[in-house]
Amino acid sequence: MKTQIHNLDILKKALDDLKVKWRVESSKLQGFQGQNYFVDVVLEQQNGIDIGFAWNGQYELIADLQFWQQAWSLEAFLDRLNQRYAYQSILEETHKQNFEVCQEKNYLDGSVRLVVQRWTY
Repeated sequence: MKTQIHNLDILKKALDDLKVKWRVESSKLQGFQGQNYFVDVVLEQQNGIDIGFAWNGQYELIADLQFWQQAWSLEAFLDRLNQRYAYQSILEETHKQNFEVCQEKNYLDGSVRLVVQRWTY
C-alpha cells in the first residue's frame, strides 16, 4: 500500500510504533549534495547527521543516504513507516466514525487484520 504522509500527528504515532526516537523541531538539515531543508520532525542519528521530515504538500523524508544510520535500510524503513502510517490512519478514521477495534491480528508477513464494529441504537 502506498501512503502519502499528510498528517503530522499520525506520522508521530507511526514513528512511535517503530520505536524510532524523534522530536518535533523546526530545524535546518543538510540533505543530498549539501542542499539545506527546513524540517518539522527530526530523527537523531548516532553519527550526528540527523534526518527529518519536511512539509512540501506532504511530509518528505530528508536524508543524505551516505550518512544513513538507522536500524533498517532506507527501503525497509519507508515500507515499515508507510505500513504503520496506514494502520494509524485507519484507527483514526474508524474512531472518527464511532467504530471501535474489536479484533486485531498481526501476521508474520507484517500485514494486520482489523475487525471493527459500531453499535447503533
